[in-house]
Amino acid sequence: MDPYKVLSFDEPKIADYLIEFLRDEIHKVGFEKAVIGLSGGIDSGLVAYLLKEALGKENVYAIILPYKTSSAESVDDAFKIINELGINYKKVDITKMADSYIENNFDKVRIGNILARLRMIILFDQSYETNALVVGTSNKTELLLGYGTWYGDMASSLNPIGDLYKTQVRILSKYMGVPQSIIDKKPTADLWVGQSDEEELGFSYDEADLILYHLFDKRLSIDEVVNLGFRENIVNGIFERVRKNQFKRLPPIIAKVSRRSVNWDFRFLRDWGQI
Repeated sequence: MDPYKVLSFDEPKIADYLIEFLRDEIHKVGFEKAVIGLSGGIDSGLVAYLLKEALGKENVYAIILPYKTSSAESVDDAFKIINELGINYKKVDITKMADSYIENNFDKVRIGNILARLRMIILFDQSYETNALVVGTSNKTELLLGYGTWYGDMASSLNPIGDLYKTQVRILSKYMGVPQSIIDKKPTADLWVGQSDEEELGFSYDEADLILYHLFDKRLSIDEVVNLGFRENIVNGIFERVRKNQFKRLPPIIAKVSRRSVNWDFRFLRDWGQI
């Protein structure tokens, strides 16, 4: 089964929709500018291209946030995008901040979470500095699998690619003109030397996207997805990951003690009173 055929879509139509989504959702809450963390990877690269079309290059601020173990190639790829788009940028080395807290007994996952949250602290600080909103770069595959850091890279003010599987991010990136070298390179959050998303997850994004699509978009049962030819242990493992990480996709639950409680029955649209 070819994920690029199964998950294909009308690229011009989706690109136009996402560009208008960014422009409309940013403007209607009183902002004109956007900040993104630019890693040099395909997800943040695609968002940068969409933002440039939505807001104009003068209103997009890309922040590069390397740690001492970050790949030099990632930083070079981030600058490749910046130079191509002509957007504003700032490079902030987070090594000193991170190392002032990290101790020798911290494992690599704990360090990775610290780096992701430090980066988000800086992005929201830069959003205050530039009077801009922080735009997220997590895709649908990552959000469903919970493959991200809570209040780290999963945090943002809005996210244009959160309903696109990784395969679809690749399709749209090609249409938007993201450099092919960035589209083709091995996916990595670059949180430690040699990290590879697919090696850490234990399956490929191509396989995960097809399984997630059939489980949650087409609402097939686990048995029905296995009967399509996917490995049973992988289908079960992916379903469990999605189930166990549901809490990461929701705002914190609040204990209800009053007549009207936030996120229970005090619920308004994001742009309540702005229009």
